Amino acid sequence: MSYDQSDAPVYDSRRQRLPHQHAHPTTERAWVRRTLIGIAIGFMLLTLVLPLALVFTEALRKGFSPFLVELSDRHALAAIQLTLTVAAIAVPLNLVFGVAAAWAIAKFEFKGKAFLTTLIDLPFSVSPVVAGLVYVLLFGAHGLIGPWLQANNIEIIFAVPGIVLATIFVTFPFVARELIPLMQDQGSGDEEAALSLGASGWQAFWRVTLPNIKWGLLYGVLLCNARAMGEFGAVAVVSGHIRGKTTTMPLHIEILYNEYNFAGAFAVATLLAMLALVTLLFKTILEFRFGRELAATRKH
Repeated sequence: MSYDQSDAPVYDSRRQRLPHQHAHPTTERAWVRRTLIGIAIGFMLLTLVLPLALVFTEALRKGFSPFLVELSDRHALAAIQLTLTVAAIAVPLNLVFGVAAAWAIAKFEFKGKAFLTTLIDLPFSVSPVVAGLVYVLLFGAHGLIGPWLQANNIEIIFAVPGIVLATIFVTFPFVARELIPLMQDQGSGDEEAALSLGASGWQAFWRVTLPNIKWGLLYGVLLCNARAMGEFGAVAVVSGHIRGKTTTMPLHIEILYNEYNFAGAFAVATLLAMLALVTLLFKTILEFRFGRELAATRKH
């Protein structure tokens, strides 16, 4: 009599549970879990949701028409345009730098690698105001190269280039810091296989590396863009607060608030918050549609 292995019972070790194992990962009582969850939700409502709701409420207190009037003010439009322009310049530059820095740190071994990683983290520990002062000391009228810039009619401080430089400084770690652990976790095996099959360096990057890091890259760009549009400290130092010329949306909100124009301040603040919410919504949609791929790239 022959024995067919297909008739044998299948043993699944994952279904076997010891008597002391529970379905929940923790052994705390239900009231402890509910209390911790309630504290977390209450803290978020108090510090995030409620202030944001108050901003929208104050902006629309007098109706939608006054809200649009405040946003159509020429100084408000100039601030909106400048904010979007600075973000449109800073984010692509940080994208290029972040990919290059992550590639160098994750794929190569060289002297000064730890120092480069430390420099990338520098904006996380240095106050944005200090960063703005550094640019003033460097490019200001009495700075290190300020006289040469004045002699050649080049404006950096109290002009758009200074705002762009300050924004780049405070936002450049976001893309790099998102990609470095991801690329280190993936290793260089795929690129080496592509090169062994005859691909060039650019072909390996575009067809192998970039598809592997696309979700991490997108996360970094979203974070970088959100920070670029909301930066205040560094931009406040280098901008000079020239209304209608060097005031971004955060600076314009401060000016309106100091002038007791609360309707205008809350209107612009609402628009800035809506831009942040759009970024968050875009991120959430990506997570919903491509959840498995995102989880695979972010398991580091």
